[in-house]
Amino acid sequence: MSKDERRKVNEHSKDEQLEQFRTDNRGKKMTTNQGVRVSEDEHSLKAGERGPTLMEDFHFREKMTHFDHERIPERVVHARGFGVHGYFQVYEPMTKYTKAKFLQDPSVKTPVFVRFSTVAGSRGSGDTVRDVRGFATKFYTEEGNYDLVGNNIPVFFIQDAIKFPDLVHAFKPEPHNEMPQASTAHDTFWDFVANNEETAHMIMWAMSDRAIPRSYRMMEGFGVHTFRLVNEQGKAHFVKFHWKPVLGVHSLVWDEAQKIAGKDPDFHRRDLWEAIERGDEAEFELGVQMIDEEDEFKFDFDILDPTKLWPEEMIPVHIIGKMTLNRNQDNVFAETEQAAFHPGHVVPGIDFTNDPLLQGRLFSYTDTQLIRLGGPNFHEIPINRPVCPFHNNQYDGYHRMTINTGPVAYHKNSLQQNDPAPASEEEGGYVHYQEKVEGRKIRQRSDSFKDHYSQAKLFWNSMSPVEKEHIISAFRFEVGKVKSKDVRRQVVEMFNRVDHKLAKQIAVGVGVKPPEKDEGAKVTLKSPALSQENTIKTPLTRTVAILADTGFDDAEVSQVIKAFRKAGVIPDIISTALGMIKGDNGKEIEAAHTLQTADSVLYDAVYIPGGKESIERLKKQKAALDFINEAFSHYKAIGALSEGIDLLMSAAGAHSVSEPGVITAASGKAIDAFSKELIEAIGEHRQWERTV
Repeated sequence: MSKDERRKVNEHSKDEQLEQFRTDNRGKKMTTNQGVRVSEDEHSLKAGERGPTLMEDFHFREKMTHFDHERIPERVVHARGFGVHGYFQVYEPMTKYTKAKFLQDPSVKTPVFVRFSTVAGSRGSGDTVRDVRGFATKFYTEEGNYDLVGNNIPVFFIQDAIKFPDLVHAFKPEPHNEMPQASTAHDTFWDFVANNEETAHMIMWAMSDRAIPRSYRMMEGFGVHTFRLVNEQGKAHFVKFHWKPVLGVHSLVWDEAQKIAGKDPDFHRRDLWEAIERGDEAEFELGVQMIDEEDEFKFDFDILDPTKLWPEEMIPVHIIGKMTLNRNQDNVFAETEQAAFHPGHVVPGIDFTNDPLLQGRLFSYTDTQLIRLGGPNFHEIPINRPVCPFHNNQYDGYHRMTINTGPVAYHKNSLQQNDPAPASEEEGGYVHYQEKVEGRKIRQRSDSFKDHYSQAKLFWNSMSPVEKEHIISAFRFEVGKVKSKDVRRQVVEMFNRVDHKLAKQIAVGVGVKPPEKDEGAKVTLKSPALSQENTIKTPLTRTVAILADTGFDDAEVSQVIKAFRKAGVIPDIISTALGMIKGDNGKEIEAAHTLQTADSVLYDAVYIPGGKESIERLKKQKAALDFINEAFSHYKAIGALSEGIDLLMSAAGAHSVSEPGVITAASGKAIDAFSKELIEAIGEHRQWERTV
């Protein structure tokens, strides 16, 4: 395949392939699924007007049968998901490390489909619960589909896949009462944690701000496992994959996350959908950490242990390409729900390691698709079909769509000149890396997997004071919900082996006697890359609530909105009623939301424009005062001009005007400087030094 042909395949074929399956019912006549036009869809066929429905009513039976089977089993984990299309481009050829073709040509746009998700909750649960987030990417390459099935946390709870059913049974709603939904704040989960110490590192991440991201567009993704990159010469490197969001890594605060779950349980999917619809592409750079095979044992952790990360200061992340997500799905069920990801879907140049969690996933994912998607032909569903041709002797089965011709369905054969024939490695055939393996058959874990606390302490050391406070609060909330005093005691004892001060703080909040002896891991190292305080900070795509009513200062608002849009900030007018509101000069602006339909937790910042009449009206609205005060308590940027300062002080107190991230100007003459300063404050995400 030539370079131009390859570019065409990768840029267009997935969209063209999906196009034949898209349908628009507008302007069409109704038919059955067999194409027969339907003359009546209000009444079933009966023997007389008041008689029984007849079995021969094929339209009724088809319609009802399809409805009865509309729902497929939801995923046991990652049920709550949302997908988006895009493409990936490598920055420079990776020939030295891998023969994977999609990592060679910077001019090629490889189509991708990404599914973001929560893990614990059902499809109907909220987006902003404290949870791990799935980050699964399907690359439609010319060599076949490659699935990078990861999370927004680089490590996992367990080391061996045989424990995965136990983990899931523990964090799911308890079976005797089916509570709580989408939450690990209950006895069985923390009982599992306390009795399975390998969870320590992951729990530190799950209790951190990483578990309540601001947006799918503002969270990292990790392949979690150690894989191999293999080049044409058969040389291999151990590799870990990273997705780095161009907008930086940012999170909600816990109070905010809880309130959003009630105000807008679709917050994350709405944020992604609306960003793509308005043309704000979600961008992630792909990074790799690589280790030479000969260096496998030079570290003080086992590089195959999925509960361990590779510190970036020790093993740098090399950025090799960028993924751009720019097209929303057409149908959530057909695409997001039917998307079948599998860590075993690899292409030549990417291979596995002996990570025991990864090894188990290579079995589990196929097994899962069989029950969810009704049989072995899930690869024929449009969202899962590769863009390249596929040929084999696998025939029939539920929902088979390929029409195979000819009498031969076996290998080897002479009737068909042994077609389809295996491809040699030179012809692009997948050849597994020839790792030497020997040993006795045992059920045992390597001693190198036994350190469960060093990296948990490394994570704790790397957090800023604010992040540490959030982790302590998260522990107190989660463990405080546990009814068993003994489980609470076990948890405190366990995390005393991470950090003594942390354990004492947890103990005070959950009614357990603080541990006297310091058993914390003797680790002093830090990894600055683990703290979100060291991430990219930008105002791009941040949202601002503008509180205004009749009589607002139109000249001021127009100028500030213009500055917002130039900086990539998204403004929303919020008033006491929907529709057009008049400014002080008679000009009108449309209020998109009201104080009843919007809430400060749904925005990144608040701007209160001047205008005496507007401010007097808003002062009478308790909802407006609560809106401002809540934004202030969540450390968000707040801007107020002229009379707007009065409303700010009425809501958050006179002291608020001197707090960090609160931008004010007494006169409209300073609008340009005001706008610039407010936009900078918005870009900081939060003002943690503020006194609340």
